[in-house]
Amino acid sequence: MNGPTPTPATTTLWRPTGPEELALVAASGYRAWPPRLPDQPIFYPVLDEDYAIRIARDWNVPASGVGHVTRFAVDTAFLTRYPVRQAGGRTILELWVPAEELDEFNRHIVGRIEVVHEFRPRP
Repeated sequence: MNGPTPTPATTTLWRPTGPEELALVAASGYRAWPPRLPDQPIFYPVLDEDYAIRIARDWNVPASGVGHVTRFAVDTAFLTRYPVRQAGGRTILELWVPAEELDEFNRHIVGRIEVVHEFRPRP
């Protein structure tokens, strides 16, 4: 007998996101990250929610007036091609996805990209 197709194991990732990038994610139906700009050779989702919060709050808000933290799941088996990079402290962990591989990365997102936090300047 054929049963339902098994769901792949997934890994939850986060991404601090500014308003322009989030608008492009929304335009995809919250299913894909937009192509990188010429000066952005790497797409870097992060493995720790607190790290994503710090970037969105401390960098994106001053740079663009608002910072968002997104959460999304990716097929774990696919992610093994990207080594975890430690960008600072113990919890400052990122994956570096080359811009030319982003379309394939997007095809391995399971479900939708969700906005889980929003930060604005404090009055």
